[in-house]
This record gives sequence, C-alpha cells and structure tokens, in this order.
Amino acid sequence: MEFKQSLAQRIIIAFALMSALVAGAFAMGIVATVHLVEEKLISAGLGGDLQRLLLMDSVTDWSHRPEPDQLFYFSGGPGDFELPKDLRHLEPGFHEVFREQLSYHAMVEIVDGRHYVLLQDQSDFEERERVLFAVVLVGFVLSLALAVFLGWILARKVMAPVVRLARQVRHRDQLLGLAPPLAPDYAADEVGELAVAFDATLGRLRQALTRERLFTSDVSHELRTPLMVLASSCELLLENPGIDQRGRAQVERIARACEEMRELVQTFLMLARAQREDASMAPQQTVSQVAEGLLGLWREPIEYKGLTLMFEPGNPPNHRYNATLLHAVMGNLLRNALHYTETGFIRLTLTGTGFMVEDTGVGIPEEKREAMFEPFVRGNEQRGEGLGLGLSLVQRICENQGWTVSLTTMEPNGCRFEVELGKPRV
Repeated sequence: MEFKQSLAQRIIIAFALMSALVAGAFAMGIVATVHLVEEKLISAGLGGDLQRLLLMDSVTDWSHRPEPDQLFYFSGGPGDFELPKDLRHLEPGFHEVFREQLSYHAMVEIVDGRHYVLLQDQSDFEERERVLFAVVLVGFVLSLALAVFLGWILARKVMAPVVRLARQVRHRDQLLGLAPPLAPDYAADEVGELAVAFDATLGRLRQALTRERLFTSDVSHELRTPLMVLASSCELLLENPGIDQRGRAQVERIARACEEMRELVQTFLMLARAQREDASMAPQQTVSQVAEGLLGLWREPIEYKGLTLMFEPGNPPNHRYNATLLHAVMGNLLRNALHYTETGFIRLTLTGTGFMVEDTGVGIPEEKREAMFEPFVRGNEQRGEGLGLGLSLVQRICENQGWTVSLTTMEPNGCRFEVELGKPRV
C-alpha cells in the first residue's frame, strides 16, 4: 500500500493517531474508573440509608421517612409505602430503574420474606456524569490538537536535514566536477547515509556526463575537418564553368548538406557544453529570420516530392534566440515532416509564443506518441531511412533552452508539432 502523503504529513498523522489512541484509552479509563467508584459510593450510601430505615422502627409503627430525594417502599407497607408492582420483581442488591421518564438508583433488601426498596433520584449523578464526559471530551480534543501541533513541529525538525539535502541534490552545480561532497554536512545517521549514497551516485553521474561531453566534443571537432574539405570542394566545383546545370544542382545540394551538417555539429557541441556563456556567444536571430532561411533551404526538396509547402507568418515574438539551436529544432521538425509525408502539404506557422509544423503524413500510432521524443524511436518502423534521433535532439534542445515541444494528431491524418519558446535566456 502506497501513501500519497508526504513524509512530514505521515509523521504528523502517525503522531496524531498515537496521541489519539493514548488519550482515548486514558479518557475511557478515567470515565470508567470514576463511574465505577461513584456507583460503588452511591451503592454503599444507599445501602446504609436503607439499613438505618430498617433499624429505626418496626414495620407496624412506622414514623420515619427517607431523605427528600429518596422513595421508600416495602411489602405490606401503609399508604405510600406499599411496594409498587413494577418494583416487586427486583432482586436483592443495587439496581438502576426507570419510572415515569425518571431514572433512580435502587437498593433492595429481603428480610423475613418482606421486600424493602429504597429509591434515590439520580439526576444529580447524571449531571455529574455529563460534566465529566464534557471535560473528558474537551480534554481529548485539546490533546489531539496539541498532538497535531507538536507533530508538525517534530516533522519540521525531523525533515529539515532531508529537505536541505534534497535542495543540495537538485542544485545545478552538483553535476559540476568541483562540486563538494554532501556527506560531511550531515551527522552519521540515516540522513548521513543517504547523503553518502547521493555522493556516490552523483560521482558516477558526473563521470558519465564527462565521458559523454568529451566524446561529443571530440567527434564534433573531428567532423569539422572533412566538412571543411567537402565545402571547399563544392565551392571549387561550382566555380568550374564546364559543369552542366544538373551537376551544378547536385553540387549545390551537397553544399547545403555540408552547411546543415556543420550547424548540426555546432549544435552537438553547444549541447555537450550546456553553458549559458556558450549560448550567449552564438549568433542570435528571431523566429521569422530562422523560418525564412529554412523555407529557402527546404522548399525545393519538399516541392520536388510533390508536396505543398505552406507558410503562415502570423505574429511571432520579436525576441532573438540562439540561431543554431532554433535552426536545429525547426529544421528537424521540417525534415521529419518531409520524411513521413507522401501527399498533401507541410505547413509552418509562426505563433505568438513560437511556431508549429503540421503535415498530412502517415501520422504516429497512439501507443508510440509519448515515446517519439526518445532516441532511436521512429513513427513507422518499415521506413528504413533515419535513426530516430531527430525528435530526440529536438527534445534535448528544448529542455536545454527552457522551451517546450508537444505533439498532437491532425485530422484525418498527420501530425502537429508545436514549440513554445517563451523569453530568451539572458
């Protein structure tokens, strides 16, 4: 059974329940003890009164009467002292009887076959019981409230080091190589053991991130040289007057692919570094400027496939963003739309908070929709092109920059990717 309450709430609830059980048992014990003692005292007092009445006079010459709050009856008694029929069944001893909506304590004695009954109004006794119950109830409620308050204070004291540890673990600097260990700040208790476990886990995570960044940086750096060779070769080929129109188009396509690859390498480098100063040094452009550049890049391959490229400029924000990362996000979404669309259109719409890319392609199955932003996941496994990394890269860039990307379906088929950019980082 899983509890949905926080640990502090569980401490308060446990403390309150424990106090309620103790206070409840104590209150019930007080009530039972007082009730038993008072009943014994009343029984003893009433029995003594009955014995005095029996010793005062004989039953033939009765001249003494009971106390004002008492009634006395006996078998064959004169006048009002005659034993009523509703009391004749009582056995010797102490009883509680009800007559005419009133309750009485009764003491019964049998002497020489004659029944003697002494009744005493228990209104005062019931009033004392009500006062006692009220006092016990108020005490129980106050003790429960005090228990909740003390539990809240105790929970804050107990959870303070845990909350502090959680804040330290969540701090972004914990993934830096020079981050100090957490364990020395805590005592050698359960929280200290938890801090030691976090230190070990964060250490392994730092090593993994370092290896990933070094690998990405090294690969991206090494790709620059062959890309420069390809770009230079394309420039030389385009300067050759002997190349025909078809060959020139192919070379220009290779040159565009080289430029796209160069920007992708730069994107990987920036993601590997994940530092704000790197982002601030990158070229800055508005959404409209990035969209215009990508429309010029993708219009030819989209129209060559027989699709219609639609653009709705809308009213985009005038903020300037990291051009490399924004270009990668929008470009990957356009590439993804081109790859999975055979007929219809691809539409790029600029909105007040970002942009949308829509297509009339094959769509994405419902069971894969939530996993589409994970690496190596493709919408249609039968299509052999691509590794399924484009949307994963989009997701990583958006998380790095504080953007959000969402996926919805188009009717009757197709996909809609919406990216909200918000304000650029300072």
